[in-house]
Amino acid sequence: MRSRQFWMVPITVALLTVMFAVAPSQAEVYKMALSLAITGPTSDAGNPYAKGVEDYIRYVNDTKLLGEDTVQCPIRDDQYQTDITKRNFEEFLDDGIVFYLNYSTGSTQALKRDFDEEKIPVIPASMDAGNLVDSTYIFLPIASYSSQCIALAEYITKNHKNGTPQVAMFIHPSAFGRGPVDDVRKAVKAGLKMDIVEVVEHGKDLDNTAMLQRLMSKKVRYVICQTVQSPVATLIKDAQRLGLTAKTFGEDGKLTFVGAHYTGGNDLIELAGSAAEGYFWTTSYALTSEPGKGTDFQMMLAKKYNRDEKTANSHNYTNGMMVAQTAVETMRRVKQKGGKVTREALFKELNAMNGDNAYSPGNTVAPVTYSPSDRAGVDSVQIYSVQKGVFRAVGEPFAPEYVEKIKK
Repeated sequence: MRSRQFWMVPITVALLTVMFAVAPSQAEVYKMALSLAITGPTSDAGNPYAKGVEDYIRYVNDTKLLGEDTVQCPIRDDQYQTDITKRNFEEFLDDGIVFYLNYSTGSTQALKRDFDEEKIPVIPASMDAGNLVDSTYIFLPIASYSSQCIALAEYITKNHKNGTPQVAMFIHPSAFGRGPVDDVRKAVKAGLKMDIVEVVEHGKDLDNTAMLQRLMSKKVRYVICQTVQSPVATLIKDAQRLGLTAKTFGEDGKLTFVGAHYTGGNDLIELAGSAAEGYFWTTSYALTSEPGKGTDFQMMLAKKYNRDEKTANSHNYTNGMMVAQTAVETMRRVKQKGGKVTREALFKELNAMNGDNAYSPGNTVAPVTYSPSDRAGVDSVQIYSVQKGVFRAVGEPFAPEYVEKIKK
């Protein structure tokens, strides 16, 4: 009897060893989160953005893009209020998130220190260059607002005829709007040949007649817009009503309107109607009006999750998709290397996303690249203009040259 018991011990140990060796590893749940304005100011951008994030995360889990592992991404409305954003973020931290998606410029800047203290990688919807100042863990999804406005300024100077172009800036009355103004001024000081005649912070006025007439009296020919779609729609409808809108780019005695990411897209055309014709706009995203593999995927995703046509064609839906894609791709790369998906591992992987390791989600006009010295995801922009009621690409994507000049 003793002999039998003696031999059972190693046999049992051997069987347990085999069982543990062949047993599948437990599936992981990677937690990230998003706080943004689904209601309140800028919700016209925040709503489709949230849907883009939600749908891509659902797609990742439904198609087992990460194998048996899944991604959990709760989305909360902060109504564009920084105190609510901060509270949401703190509660997300308690839930153990390893990646965070923020929204507004104000809250991103207010939470910079928190992000650094928590050592958590963050991709905000805000593309303000100031987000990167005195910050380590914030990564912009695409070229900054400053880069976009400088690109528009460069386009103006290269295509303007007869003298120095007189330019006004029409901006949102917030850090989001004000951020690029100094950088455009720096570009002018560095040699960009244009005059910034006036900077207008719009209010809630429903009539821009007096302001437009003032700009005309100052010989302004171009208006660079850095705000959201609604005030731009009001502005260009008023210009059309007054007969001040240029029929061709830079038409003498008329106004040509141009704008950065959140001022344009199909939402602007819906709001402004025929007044949007001839509006010039820039972003680093590919539009569904210019079909390609990335936009085909976007339309498939929107259809799969029963989104309406307006959402499906919104560049803000694209924006939300892209930040979710980048976060998940970072997780996938960590997994592929056999690492554990932690905040530190994701941070290191983001900083290595360059050169041969650049990421092409398909819905940007150039690859996403990050490094310790470059945390703006897509360096190039595309100029678009409304032609016969549709945004069409103008020329090829380019990286604005004065962005580098003002860094020196």
